[in-house]
Amino acid sequence: MQAALLGKVGSVSNLKIQQVENPKPTGKQVVVKHSSIGISFLDVALCRGQYKSEKLPITLGSEGCGIITQIGEEVRDFKVGEKVAYATAGYGSFAEFRAIDEKFLVAVPNEINDSLVAGSFAKGLMAHALLHRVYFARRAKRILIHSVAGGIGHILCQWAKYLDLEIIGTVGSDNKIDFARSLGCALVINYRKQDFVTEIAKFTNYGGVGVVYESTGKLTIQKSLECLWPMGMCINYGESTGCVEKLDLNELVSNSLFITRPTMALYKSNRTELVMSAAEVFAAIQKNIIKPKVKTYPFSKINEALGEIDSGSNIGSIAINF
Repeated sequence: MQAALLGKVGSVSNLKIQQVENPKPTGKQVVVKHSSIGISFLDVALCRGQYKSEKLPITLGSEGCGIITQIGEEVRDFKVGEKVAYATAGYGSFAEFRAIDEKFLVAVPNEINDSLVAGSFAKGLMAHALLHRVYFARRAKRILIHSVAGGIGHILCQWAKYLDLEIIGTVGSDNKIDFARSLGCALVINYRKQDFVTEIAKFTNYGGVGVVYESTGKLTIQKSLECLWPMGMCINYGESTGCVEKLDLNELVSNSLFITRPTMALYKSNRTELVMSAAEVFAAIQKNIIKPKVKTYPFSKINEALGEIDSGSNIGSIAINF
């Protein structure tokens, strides 16, 4: 089978498609034949060397959708031919087939397109955790979402709008402003050209926001704290502009602020939570609460797809089809 392996770090161009042995299931594993896989900034960060991998070469990718083709002797909950998705099993989805423990799988409604699932399932689970588990977002009433036009950001924004929250969004380029507005943002700011602290202060009459959904990291996190009202929450779940190298906890004192760094895989590690959350994500898609924007590439152009995320030019999510 074909798989995309990273042999050395430094660039997304270092990812190479190679022929490798087909996997075989053992115990509680099944083999999933991918129809579509998701990609994210995490994959880009690993290619860059921004985050370290324990060993190289490695098959990247952590989200996929497809059909079960084989099952291990101890599998009880799934059968050959079922359509499934996963997003919490760790690396290994950049391949035509994958052997994976059944505990990471969820059944997928046939009515939802495979590319849509691959481009939105992991992002939807993250949005679900951010809005309903990390902090009960309805308490905030007004929120700030950085990179609101990105893979997670655009889903998070639509779901937050459904919850009747007032949303301020930031983008990294002017060509994303109209899309961000279409998602339901009351105010959109280009954080690379405007001082978003000043703009938010004017817009809120110096009231600030209750929660900042912070996915950009190095360039914005310090100023994000300045946008919060007393006892506000900064939720940092990404570092697209670089790692946060230093954070002085004394900066939280004057307004008694909170800061957290959640990971979706941990929040959805419990099997019951995963299945329940997946059902809510799929229901949100089917009810048009969220309308994921998913661009597709063939597997042969996976480097080009990752390059789009690396450059920050992507709008919405990207899925890779086989």
